Amino acid sequence: MSATQLDLTPSQTVGPYLSLGLPWPDGPDVVPEGTPGAVVIGGTVYDGQGAPVVDAVIETWQADPAGRFDHPDDPRRAAAREGSEYPGFRAFGRAPTDDEGHWSVRTLLPGPLPGFGDDPAQAPHIDVSVFARGLLDRVVTRIYFPDFAEANATDPVLAAVPGERRHTLLAEPDGAGRYRFDIRLRGDGETVFLQI
Repeated sequence: MSATQLDLTPSQTVGPYLSLGLPWPDGPDVVPEGTPGAVVIGGTVYDGQGAPVVDAVIETWQADPAGRFDHPDDPRRAAAREGSEYPGFRAFGRAPTDDEGHWSVRTLLPGPLPGFGDDPAQAPHIDVSVFARGLLDRVVTRIYFPDFAEANATDPVLAAVPGERRHTLLAEPDGAGRYRFDIRLRGDGETVFLQI
């Protein structure tokens, strides 16, 4: 049989193996319980029909409150964790959605990041990857916070998003130390996703 007679292999999505392959012991705790200043950020993941996605995984990656990443590529990087002013801060969280599509992480609000070249500083934000059934690859977005309105006004990424869609990147205060950030994969109110 020649190559022209073979059928193409069907494409696969990033699920439903998520519940087997992606959870990890530290899970959604970017900082330990009881950390001073800790906040909980969470919401619901919705599909294009508005139904909750019950088998998604949300990954977060962020700078610490001083705007430094705990990573060797950040020349300003945080001190060793034992001597850090933010002990236990891991910068990374991974949260599966529950039976109602809810997810949450416990973390600290990030600090601003320096801009690249002549770009202004980036407003405090959390980078988010969403893995779910029906996606051929992860989708990536950011969470910004209304607490930093002045920095948000000059953030180069937010400035590139049409004004009527920026609200999809803003977390909403939801009580003491809590923020709500729903993720809509498609349809009305679709979250702005970034090309990386």
